[in-house]
Amino acid sequence: MAIDLFGFSIGKKSREEEIETSLKQEAFVSPDEYDGAQTLNSGGFMGTYVDFSGGIQNENQFIHTYRNISLYPEVDMAIEDIVNDSIIMGTDRRPIKLNLSHTGFSDNIKTKIQKEFDNVMKMFDFSNKAYEIFRRWYIDGRCYFQIIIDTENPRAGIKELRPIDPVKIKKVRKINKKPYAKGPTAVPIITNVEEFFLYTDNDKQSGTYTGSGGLKILPDSIAYAHSGIVDYTTKQVVGYLQKAIRPVNMLRQIEDAVVIYRISRAPERRIFYIDVGNLPKQKAEQYLKELMNRYRNKLVYNQSTGEVRDDRNHLHMLEDYWLPRREGGRGTEISTLSGGQNLGQMDDVEYLQRKLYRALNVPMSRLETQNGFNMGRSAEITRDEVKFYKFIQRLRNKFCTLFNDVLRKQLLLKGVISETDWEDLNQNISYDFNEDSYFNELRETEILKERLQMLGQIDPLVGKYYSTEYVRKHILQQSDEEITLIDSQNTAERQKAEMEAAAAAAMAPPPMDPGMAPPPGGEVPPPQA
Repeated sequence: MAIDLFGFSIGKKSREEEIETSLKQEAFVSPDEYDGAQTLNSGGFMGTYVDFSGGIQNENQFIHTYRNISLYPEVDMAIEDIVNDSIIMGTDRRPIKLNLSHTGFSDNIKTKIQKEFDNVMKMFDFSNKAYEIFRRWYIDGRCYFQIIIDTENPRAGIKELRPIDPVKIKKVRKINKKPYAKGPTAVPIITNVEEFFLYTDNDKQSGTYTGSGGLKILPDSIAYAHSGIVDYTTKQVVGYLQKAIRPVNMLRQIEDAVVIYRISRAPERRIFYIDVGNLPKQKAEQYLKELMNRYRNKLVYNQSTGEVRDDRNHLHMLEDYWLPRREGGRGTEISTLSGGQNLGQMDDVEYLQRKLYRALNVPMSRLETQNGFNMGRSAEITRDEVKFYKFIQRLRNKFCTLFNDVLRKQLLLKGVISETDWEDLNQNISYDFNEDSYFNELRETEILKERLQMLGQIDPLVGKYYSTEYVRKHILQQSDEEITLIDSQNTAERQKAEMEAAAAAAMAPPPMDPGMAPPPGGEVPPPQA
């Protein structure tokens, strides 16, 4: 990395070492990572060739579009369901817990890692802002945090995490190349790859940024997490609301059309036949206009606000018909035209609502509020709910990359682990999200009930067709660790029961000889010498 970049660097990452190792083989294809970074090819100084007119501009437009459609009632309701199912506050107000059970570190190191994770969650203020952080990440499709440390004392760790507006910062991957001079071909060879973040303190839609228009920041100074959804045509990361843009626009148009049609066709219209006698044409028209302005309907529909009001600047939706009638006719007459029929049909609107929910991966049952409350039993759980649960799990896994990024830098800064240790930790670390206690308990109870029923049916066949180990692993779904733990617990409980039985037997009085009857006084005589 260049030394003139803003921020701090912990050290060379293993990913950069892999890139440099691959480049030693004279690679001509750049390493491709679908992380939303804008790829730049070499060609001079930063301020002369960096042009984001196609990438950043579209990305910022998408972010603004996501934020606008998130205010739509149906979209907002779907987002509420997604966020509420993803972030569940427990009794200890800790929606996420760190799981280190699969790591090979000592208890002392695990305690230090857990302590630093708690500090990271406090810097996020996750117990109070978990809902807002997750919602903002879901809508924008990405989130950025500036990592602030004490440059005089980096061993003190991270001091503060500040959120950054995604429209003001972008990840950039700069690829430097040189011409291949060993043959007639003009294919360039990659010499090195540089990654950094470019920050601009403005929210302009122009897509051209130069070296003087932004601040280059080292990657270790920024915590970054994206949606993981990539448009492979443009190599850009898009948000989860990308699929909902078209259904939302269609739903808006059809709803406006329905409102306009209902207002225009619902009322009955009048036809005025005005007797103008023998008035000249101009006089007759003037007379007709005066009557029209006197009895004219002024109700109009405002498309932007959905209001119905009296305003001549908008399109009039309730116009009567005024027809002149010469002398000799039947004189002035007023008749009516019937209103539109079948105005209560909403099939097209309901279709687009269902289409919108399918685009957002939310079950249709949640759109229809009249279905009632689902208790979560297996007979009541639909396939859509199962798919939605898996979708929530994928969201959680992608969101946890933010904690991984910050936790890595915190542990390396404080010297708890090394870069090599983090590679091992990163493979075995996991994050446990709180589940809805009632539904989770009910689900586990039903699963255990079904397993025990199957165990009762297969128990007569154990020892003949099935082994005990097979039944425990495949019927009861017990892992090797669980089997070892359960066996040790059973052994300990059996030994404890035997010790308690032996102690009780030692405290009991000796048994009385049945051939020796007690005297009338009830006392047993002492034994004779």
